[in-house]
Amino acid sequence: MSFSQALSGLNAASSSLGTLGNNISNSQTVGFKGSSTQFADVFAGSVGLGTRVSATLQDFTEGNLESTNRNLDLAVSGEGFLRYEQQGEIVYSRNGQLNLTPDGTLVNAQGAQLMGYGLNAAGEVQVGGQPQVLNIPADEMPAGATENVGTTINLDSRENADEDLSTTQVTTDLATGDTEEIGYHYSNNFTVYDSLGNPRNVTVYYEKVDEDAAGDPVNNTWNAKVVMDGYYDDANDFEVSFNNNGTLNSDPQQEINFGADSPLGNDPEELDFQLDLAGSTQFGNDSTTSALTQDGFTSGALVGITIEDDGTIMMNYANEQSRPAGQVALAYFRNPEGLQPNGDNAWTATNASGQELVGAPGTGMFGSIESGVVEMSNVDMAKQLVDMIVSQRAYQANSQTIKTQDEILQTAINLR
Repeated sequence: MSFSQALSGLNAASSSLGTLGNNISNSQTVGFKGSSTQFADVFAGSVGLGTRVSATLQDFTEGNLESTNRNLDLAVSGEGFLRYEQQGEIVYSRNGQLNLTPDGTLVNAQGAQLMGYGLNAAGEVQVGGQPQVLNIPADEMPAGATENVGTTINLDSRENADEDLSTTQVTTDLATGDTEEIGYHYSNNFTVYDSLGNPRNVTVYYEKVDEDAAGDPVNNTWNAKVVMDGYYDDANDFEVSFNNNGTLNSDPQQEINFGADSPLGNDPEELDFQLDLAGSTQFGNDSTTSALTQDGFTSGALVGITIEDDGTIMMNYANEQSRPAGQVALAYFRNPEGLQPNGDNAWTATNASGQELVGAPGTGMFGSIESGVVEMSNVDMAKQLVDMIVSQRAYQANSQTIKTQDEILQTAINLR
């Protein structure tokens, strides 16, 4: 019986050394999770029969994050697993070393495809839908016509109507070449884009007046005339009025339209945008523009992608625009120790692990996505070496037990 007890100890120590050796060999494997061997004693009635391996427990504590400065390297900071599709099977991993295939799929070194949330019809991430293989199209972003322009200005309250005017010549009829002189106290200009992505220069000329279009006297009122590429259409004229505190007294939203009879020609669609003057003032300081925004853009080729901490994959274009391609999804398991190791830094779900919970990074129990870093192995090399010495001593001690039992047996055999 002593032989079997010692043999069980040898087998247990050998299993422990195997686990430790596997941990040590993967100490530099990205996303690797170390394991430990657990033992249980064996009894038959009141007689001890040695020991056995009861389980190999996986350690899912988070490893250190290490910077790679490569934007396709991802790590999960906190709870959760990256979700992949590999040969029709769903696998989970903490290794986010990705590559982009020619067809726009994000894959790891084994060819497993990263999964996440796709886009709805409006081009927005559809969180909560069925996760799918993420794809990044290489198509050029089409041009977007300007729809909204926002500008915040101060018009100098010290200006007087009909005094100290600057002037400019503008075209009023492209066919005949008729021109008109515009007088103004202040002007600001900005670029807008038509439906084909052509940049158009727009200038708004402001003139302080003392009567409105009907000839009635007014105070703190300015006439505004809008000129695009040197062309002026009085249909776009509007008034800006202020109260005695210098803040807007009129509607800050103005609709501006240039059609086919403007420098646009007949090729692009008519240019129709809202000019928002919200926040503009009339104070006794020099006229100036303090803010200016517009939402149009020309077309642009895809120049790269970035991945944000909520997992959103942003496609960046040469026209300085960005739009989402999808969002990385994370999976959570109540009992990750129950996951089945699948090799290649991946696990599969089992009954012991429970069903996956899928969600967006940074929500609920899910960790965030870190781009440009990887999660290193959580193996503590110093601890593994100490444990290896202990297992080695256990193996030697059990070997010594067998040797001693053999000597006793040999003595018994030699009795005469």
